[in-house]
Amino acid sequence: MSSPLRDFVITRSSDPMQLLTAAAILFDGTVAPRPLGPLADGTHEVRGVAAAGFTLGYFASPLDVHVSHNSGHRSYFLNLGVKGEIVASRGGDDLVLDTTTAAVFNPSDHQYLRPVRGNTEFLGLRIDAHLIHEEISALACTTVDSTVLFDFAVDLTGKQKGVGLLVASLVEQFDTGDPLFRRPEIQRGQLRTLVSALLLTQPHSQTGALRGGAAARHPRALRTALAWIDANLTETITLGDIARAGACSARTISTAFRERLGTSPMAYVRDLRLDRIRADLLAGCDSVTTAASRWGITHLSRFAESYRRRFGELPSSTVARR
Repeated sequence: MSSPLRDFVITRSSDPMQLLTAAAILFDGTVAPRPLGPLADGTHEVRGVAAAGFTLGYFASPLDVHVSHNSGHRSYFLNLGVKGEIVASRGGDDLVLDTTTAAVFNPSDHQYLRPVRGNTEFLGLRIDAHLIHEEISALACTTVDSTVLFDFAVDLTGKQKGVGLLVASLVEQFDTGDPLFRRPEIQRGQLRTLVSALLLTQPHSQTGALRGGAAARHPRALRTALAWIDANLTETITLGDIARAGACSARTISTAFRERLGTSPMAYVRDLRLDRIRADLLAGCDSVTTAASRWGITHLSRFAESYRRRFGELPSSTVARR
């Protein structure tokens, strides 16, 4: 990658505090000099893009830093070296990041990053925890209640090579300047692909739930119904429609949803719509009414209460924060 995110410079300064402040705002966390570490001389640069469900940042600095997460915003971080070498620490483990090795930090992890020498550059990708949860539940064809805990080291020359390529593709799409890649639905599709690749190739605490493939554990009627729901989410959907899509009775499809997904068909539709609406609102491109109407919501007052129960805030509060 040559000069990634070149059109998204946030700060470029000899003042290290500019880097700390910019990185903290970009990733919604706390970024501080590593204890007892000097504020290194040199140029400190941050570039970045914040979008619905993820943040992508580029950092060039000789500064040692400690990154802690905002307690109200659970996220995973994938850090990849671009130039030089950086020692990343997670718990008691150390790892050298370069173009062949990346690192994953789980929601409860503190990050310690120390450039080995000057002229180091790396990319940081923050992914909302709920996206990891949604994707592993979809891949496993059942609700996965436990937090996914990834292994630390990511070998970008082995099975996880595709993860690095997908991150590079995401960066390149932003760098084209094409408005198409600013659209939230395009970004959402790209991010889901990347998250799926990470879940399928990087060892983690729920790897066993993915063994054997989804189809073996997923009744055909349910698979068909889920695909139909996804394709028709913007339309009016009834339980009868879902049953017809699965070529079975309403009772049979309801039982399949309850046993495999831990919810009812209509609750699944409601929650999926709420997730899509929230993603659009966070992307900053729509009013509440426009986003809700796009995803098939007709009763706005009932929708607002359902949104509050699912996300802990009203949709208007989400809009106010963007």
